[in-house]
Amino acid sequence: MRVVIQRVHYAAVRVEKIVTGEIEKGLLVYLGVGKDDSLKDLDYIVDKVVNLRIFEDEGGKMNLSIRDSGGDILVVSQFTLYGDCRKGRRPSFTNAADLSKAEDYYNKFVNKVKAKGVAVGTGIFRATMAVESVNDGPVTILLDSKKAF
Repeated sequence: MRVVIQRVHYAAVRVEKIVTGEIEKGLLVYLGVGKDDSLKDLDYIVDKVVNLRIFEDEGGKMNLSIRDSGGDILVVSQFTLYGDCRKGRRPSFTNAADLSKAEDYYNKFVNKVKAKGVAVGTGIFRATMAVESVNDGPVTILLDSKKAF
């Protein structure tokens, strides 16, 4: 699994001009599922996202997680994180999971994060979305579960 995490002051996602998810202080998470991902990859990414210490403590040091800071998470499905641009001029998405698996893992990710006590907003899987955010920092982190093991 791959995620791009952005620390934000605000983020919202709209589908056909209707807000489907919105948060104040927290994390905007773009989530991509790979065809070879397993539940081990999913659990690794969930653990990293909810425990990553990228919020500042009272001393200004990045020392707090999303749970410590009391923020929320907005999750947006993003199969293009698996775009391979090494050949030609158009990305190949052959390493992205098929739709059924991707949607299943997306929903499992959302539910597992909620189970850890973090409020979660979402986009709509497979929809064309407009994402708006005000970055904080900016702090942007890329995680890839295949680089963890």
